[in-house]
Amino acid sequence: MAELEVRKLDGKKSTKVTISEKLATAPAKLVSTHRTVVAEEANKRQGTQSAKTRSEVRGGGRKPYKQKKTGNARQGSTRSPHYAHGSMALAVKPRDYEKKVNRKERRAALVGALSAHIEAGNVTVVDSIVFTEPKTKAASDFLKSLELGGARRVLVILAKYDPVTYKSFRNMPNVEVRTAPAATAAEGETAEKAAVFSTRDLLISRHIVIAQDALARIEEVWAK
Repeated sequence: MAELEVRKLDGKKSTKVTISEKLATAPAKLVSTHRTVVAEEANKRQGTQSAKTRSEVRGGGRKPYKQKKTGNARQGSTRSPHYAHGSMALAVKPRDYEKKVNRKERRAALVGALSAHIEAGNVTVVDSIVFTEPKTKAASDFLKSLELGGARRVLVILAKYDPVTYKSFRNMPNVEVRTAPAATAAEGETAEKAAVFSTRDLLISRHIVIAQDALARIEEVWAK
């Protein structure tokens, strides 16, 4: 078991929260983490790029000059890949870049990365991350109260999508706002705009600010 201090929105210490041993001491496996991040990056790709082959480029049906007695190399079309305004050799076509990772391996990578941050002391738990109105200044003051005003990359994890909180952090280039995993399938369907944090989000972050109810949800879903 591990304990973390819980801060209030003004940065003052409130209480302490106990983290389950499975979440606090989960090993970070390099191979699983690498496979998961590669899959996450690949699954973001749209795969809609498309270039034209010589059969698809408009024009070039006539032979540019006769076969012999010109001194030039023989050419059959002005739409060959080596011509300007020609086609592309080995033209790329739309394809699916999706990679699949087993659920257990993906969860092990997530929990392992989060555990490494907890062990390094990079995780700050806040009792509630809620703003009355969407203001960047309120979000900036909140991070300063946690001594994270000059942090390079901060990951803020909420229990569920909150438009006011999201808009407050939206103009801050060093902050990403994500949500904890949905406890039920119905909950996940209603949270259309919510983006659950990924392994890559954890790896590129220097500090993690997480709401107390979001931490409880992570333990409920991923650290059973």
